[in-house]
Amino acid sequence: MSSLPSRPQDAANAADRPAVSFADLNEMARSGEPIVMVTAYDHPSASVAQDAGVDIILVGDSAAMVVLGHDSTLPITMDEMVMLSSAVRRGAHTPLIVGDMPFGSYEASDALAVKNAQRFIKEAGCDAVKLEGGGTSAQRARAIAAAGVPVMGHIGLTPQTAAALGGYKAQGRTAGAAASVLEDAMRLQDAGCFSIVIECVPSAVTEVIVEQLSIPTIGIGAGPSTAGQVLVYHDLLGLREGRTAKFVKPYATLRDSAIRAVTTYASEVRSGEYPGPEHGYSIEPAELNSLRQSLGQTKAPGRVQ
Repeated sequence: MSSLPSRPQDAANAADRPAVSFADLNEMARSGEPIVMVTAYDHPSASVAQDAGVDIILVGDSAAMVVLGHDSTLPITMDEMVMLSSAVRRGAHTPLIVGDMPFGSYEASDALAVKNAQRFIKEAGCDAVKLEGGGTSAQRARAIAAAGVPVMGHIGLTPQTAAALGGYKAQGRTAGAAASVLEDAMRLQDAGCFSIVIECVPSAVTEVIVEQLSIPTIGIGAGPSTAGQVLVYHDLLGLREGRTAKFVKPYATLRDSAIRAVTTYASEVRSGEYPGPEHGYSIEPAELNSLRQSLGQTKAPGRVQ
């Protein structure tokens, strides 16, 4: 792992930075300044992302797996996503915040898609929404954008339809499959998406896709040619157990640290070492004596912890 500074250089004045705008993202992509996006799900992680100076926070439906313990992203509901997004909004005011539309919240009709997209804006305070796939999803994206809600697209590996794609694996690894991914990207751009996430696509294919688009792209397992990168907060901090995807680079091992800390706490509670006198509060002897007298008890005076 790479060594980290005690405080990121661009985070020193994060609290004083203006809120990131859609125009800022376009300018960053145009000028070659990398866009930093992180997926986070609650107030504490949003606050960390805020202080670290990230540009975009995605409240991903991956919360179903990362924080709610499901085996896939499919079970999470709109109510849960709105609740998580609201917590993130309270923790961060500078990054652009994007709410991930969960499975079942937009596929059935344009009206349903617009209604649920508006919930992210009105109830959770998000700046935009994200939806997965091309095809019909492009139609839904067009309807949402036409209703005044900015939309981020998502192509390549789309977890909500991973089963239909053959599982959690790279997409676009043949000429035909790559052309299909590119077609999805073009449809989403034409539908009015302000940006597109490209996930688990060969780097060379991503480069071709980026060359054909005029909107910013965010990569995850898609190589370095995108305008920005995204990782899941819990992955980059080493908070999750088990194997991680090939593209994940852990910048810390906080799960190991957390286990050590809780193990030490448990040991000290069981041994009586914690809590010690320094962890308690005191009462004046006269007040304690008054209490004891009211209960018919007496005890030699002395300051009691």
